[in-house]
Amino acid sequence: MPTHTMGAARLHEHGGPEVLRYDDEVPIPEPGPGEVLVRVHAVGVNPPDWYLRGGLTRMPGETESTVSLPVIPGTDVSGVVEAVAADVDDLAVGDEVFGLLRFPSFDGSAYAEYVAAPASDLARKPAGIDHVRAAGAPMAGLTAWQFLIELGHDQPSPFQEAPHHPTALDAGTTVLINGAAGGVGHFALQLAKWKGARVIAVASGAHESFLRELGADQFIDYTKSRPEELVQGVDLVLDTVGGPDSRRFLRTLKRGGSQFPVFPGDFDEEETAELGVTVSTAQVRSNGRQLAELGRLLDAGTVRVAIDSTFALPEARAAHERAARGHIQGKIVLTVPQ
Repeated sequence: MPTHTMGAARLHEHGGPEVLRYDDEVPIPEPGPGEVLVRVHAVGVNPPDWYLRGGLTRMPGETESTVSLPVIPGTDVSGVVEAVAADVDDLAVGDEVFGLLRFPSFDGSAYAEYVAAPASDLARKPAGIDHVRAAGAPMAGLTAWQFLIELGHDQPSPFQEAPHHPTALDAGTTVLINGAAGGVGHFALQLAKWKGARVIAVASGAHESFLRELGADQFIDYTKSRPEELVQGVDLVLDTVGGPDSRRFLRTLKRGGSQFPVFPGDFDEEETAELGVTVSTAQVRSNGRQLAELGRLLDAGTVRVAIDSTFALPEARAAHERAARGHIQGKIVLTVPQ
């Protein structure tokens, strides 16, 4: 292992993709108590990465910023354990691991050749997938898992007072997923199918064959049709897009149904009460145990990670430019030469 420095993509200022700079003499972190040092093989690119780049330095619910420039963005990693703190006994040097690091916070520091990671945020990488796909799984996969399968923690949400409760999914359940081709959406589709649910996928027409291959029972091209005019009686809407248009999906729900906006939208309590539906959201949190469960599904091929594109770590700017163009199919991943 190099004894002093590493390469990392860092932000020295906030702005567009052009402010991402690759520095090759960044100090290698030392693992603290409960941590391991991971030699990074691949890094998943996620919305919080470009939020941080753009100037957001405080997570919802935080009272103050934890960010000081220069900062290494990123939370999703896959790699190999290089060193282990004395109090860590469930991981060893040489273990292949993947994880969502220190989320919710901007302290992941994953866009680097090495990262110090809490052991509790990590799971062993499924043997059946490579590091690129493993790096694409943590944030998107855990978001889908915690919204649909099990929240997995009792931390209060900054978005609502009541705890989020996933809807029981089975063969009698119909789920509509808006933004089904994206990172969270394509995981949510597969997890809902794993539970036996019928899934209606909403995306642009270019993604139809991809989503039907993943198991979508019905596809709606939002560029040609309005889902709320075609669908009624749905048990659950998972909206991965959010924004002011999210409330239109309330009309697709049956009484007693639920809508889960991944990005909180603007909802009217009187309208939801009149319709007899529930709106609930959550904030994804790092969870090595849940990631291990997801890893078993990945290893078995029950769930797969779709890769939109890959870029070498020094090309982090190009990866963010790709993200800004939208219409992503699966995940964007940075690769780290070994």
